[in-house]
Amino acid sequence: MKRLIPTVLGLALVVTLPLPAAAAAAPPGAPDGFASVAGLGLAGTTGGAAGPTVTVTTAADLARYAGANTPYTILVSGRIATGSMITVVANKSILGVGSNAEITGGGLQLGTTTRPGNNVIIRNIRFTDADDDSISVTNGAHHVWIDHNEFGPGYDGSLDIKRKSTFVTVSWNVFRGTDKTMLLGHSDNYRDDIGYLRVSYHHNWFDGSNQRHPRVRFGEPVHVYNNYYDNVGAYGIASTENAGVVAEGNYFENVAFPCHSTGGYAESNPGRLVQRANVFVNSGPCEAGGTVTEPRTFYPYTLDPAANVPALVTAGAGVGR
Repeated sequence: MKRLIPTVLGLALVVTLPLPAAAAAAPPGAPDGFASVAGLGLAGTTGGAAGPTVTVTTAADLARYAGANTPYTILVSGRIATGSMITVVANKSILGVGSNAEITGGGLQLGTTTRPGNNVIIRNIRFTDADDDSISVTNGAHHVWIDHNEFGPGYDGSLDIKRKSTFVTVSWNVFRGTDKTMLLGHSDNYRDDIGYLRVSYHHNWFDGSNQRHPRVRFGEPVHVYNNYYDNVGAYGIASTENAGVVAEGNYFENVAFPCHSTGGYAESNPGRLVQRANVFVNSGPCEAGGTVTEPRTFYPYTLDPAANVPALVTAGAGVGR
């Protein structure tokens, strides 16, 4: 069954999948991809569904509820300015109200070394002018769903996933004019990431962004499918340090270097990348090679034809959709 685009009104309907991910596709309003896969003590990603719902309008209130030790669904109303990263710990849903919810000047960090950021949902929020990362998924955070957000340029990464984090889905987001868009894997020397970093990236719109869509170290499988790469600057995907990436059904338009892999990238050693069913318009070739564990061994999915991706993604990605 084709995946339906979630709506903002369906935010409260996020539930644990009733069957293992290999047995049934995610229903509308629930996470799919790796965020839906059972593991590490969780059956899927439910966020703050087990707790009360609160509305926040200030950074202080957002930090208070995001850092609480009990589940919360946190509704972000309007523009919240912060000069730092706000810590988000386990069992939270952070959901924008309407189409004008914004976090500016800072960002969200999922987890600390002592307080995990597991089972977290972030949806329908615009991130602008972050003084560090807009979202950092770190310190072993798992079961995270980042969906229908918009990212503008910030100081560092827009959405970084690192330090043994895993079971993450990044879906239906817009990255507009970002530079270090999405890092996956802390560094070439952080080999503790091996065996983690299982992430699905699908139906995202990279609109005039520059690099790291994503830049991967060590993770396998990393599933990059049905994304729209639109006038990308430096490159699209980089698989390095023996990472295993499956890139399929993506649409690359005006992208000189869609994929780096078997030749390595910058200071990083080569990775593996399987590419299939992609479309390249006024773009270079996708460097690919090696074998990669198939994402279907973890979860079912339906691939949209790559030719349909620009229309689907521009109509459906981002806030208020």
